[in-house]
Formats: sequence, structure tokens, C-alpha cells
Amino acid sequence: MNTIKLKQIASIMIFATSAILLNGCKRENIDDNMNAAEDNALAEVTFSDVKSIADEAADGSLTSYKADASDGIMSNCATITNDTLSDPHVLTIDFGDVNCTCNDGRTRRGVIIVTYSGPYREPGHVHTITFNNFFVNDNQVLGTKTVTNNGYNDNGNLYYSIEIDGSIIRANGAGTLTFISSRVREWIEGESTPERNDDVYLVTGTASGTNSEGGSFSAEITSSLRREVACHQFVSGTLEVTPANRPVRYIDFGDGTCDNQATVTVNGHVHIIQLH
Repeated sequence: MNTIKLKQIASIMIFATSAILLNGCKRENIDDNMNAAEDNALAEVTFSDVKSIADEAADGSLTSYKADASDGIMSNCATITNDTLSDPHVLTIDFGDVNCTCNDGRTRRGVIIVTYSGPYREPGHVHTITFNNFFVNDNQVLGTKTVTNNGYNDNGNLYYSIEIDGSIIRANGAGTLTFISSRVREWIEGESTPERNDDVYLVTGTASGTNSEGGSFSAEITSSLRREVACHQFVSGTLEVTPANRPVRYIDFGDGTCDNQATVTVNGHVHIIQLH
């Protein structure tokens, strides 16, 4: 079993963990890690989507682009209010009190709140994302996601710190998971143009968390993950994922080609992951 198909991937760091835990050829004692894999994947995709929704909703005073409504996540589900008179400014994305099915097939209700100061490209800009009774597929999302513009680094590129301290209360009383992530995103191409599809980022950092049954994991990017906005996946870079009391998973995203594959090595065995 060398090829594993994953759906709705937002971050390979967690989904690769999930794939090996769920489908590893040796299936070493994975029953007690089933929930850990699912919870890790749920946290990663949920908090990644929140950033995409905030970018889609915001006007030029927060980000340098706004996704076309037909291509975005929200469809007609959300009412957007941008209060630029308050200090800091407040962007409110209200999905209402009843579940609405968005363009990505997920249902959402409740409110995402983005507080921000200054333009997204301006050094020192900070925007913080919080939630008010916000649910995705009936899972309640709690916590804070903070994005800080650190200015230009020694390479002459804008770079951002991204911190997540969050939790998710799973639907139907299935427990609560926690997710903590600390990353740096360097904007290496496309910053000088208004076009989004020429943007390229390098991502580094770590993540950790606990699942709804108390199991833990940690992850570290060991070679910068390259994300080209025109491609739906990371095109290169490596990371290590360590589930509690399990072997390290070594993930490699390839040579820079935009494709839907990565390799995962566990105990010397190499597996191909097909990404969706």
C-alpha cells in the first residue's frame, strides 16, 4: 500500500501524519492514534481556511488582493462589515445563525472577527483573528490566530510571523482538541505587483497539539516549504512529524514541480502520497 489519497488538504504537515497513521503498511498499533490523525487534520485545515476567508473578505486596507466571489470560499453565505473608524479597525464576517453551505462544501455559521492596523504590506501591520460562536461542519472553533508583518529581512523580502493558539470542540460531543502553531512566512516573489498568482512564499516553523482523547504530536519544518499561489500544493521542502510514542515521519515535497505528490519515509520505508 504505497499510494494514499487525501482529500481537502490544506497543510501536508498534518495530513501526511494522518495518511501514515491511517494507512501505514505495517499499521503499527494505530487504533489508538486514529483520532489523533483525524483531529490534527481537522485543526490544520480549519485554521488555514480561516486565513483564506479573512483575505477573501478584506478590502485593500487589509490585504493586497480580494478573491473573486465566484472563486472564493464564502459564496453568498457571509455578510461582511469593515469598520475603518475604530482603532484598531474591525472586519466582521458573519455567516448567520443557521448553517450555510459554502463553495468548498463545508457548512459554516457564526462570526469571524479580524482586528487590524494599517495596510497588510506595511511593516508592523498586525491582524488578529478571533471567533464568536463560529462553527464549521458543526465543530466549534475557538482561539486566536495572529499575523504580524515583520518588515524586510536581509534578503530584501517581507516576512510574517503567524501564531495560532486554538481549540476545536468536535460535533456530537466527540471531545475537544488543541492546536498550537508558530510559523514564519517569507514573501520571496510577487510582492511588487498587485497580481496574486505570481506570489511565492517560503514557510518555516513548528506545530504541536493534543487530540480529543489527550494524545499529542509535534512537527518541525526542516527545509523551507515553498508555496506558489498559482499551485494548490507545496512544491518543495521537508518536515518531520512525530506522533507521541510513534516513529518520526519524514515528508519531502519534491524538486519544485507543481504536482500532487510527496514522499513520506517511516522506519526506512518510502511511501508516495497523492494529494487532493
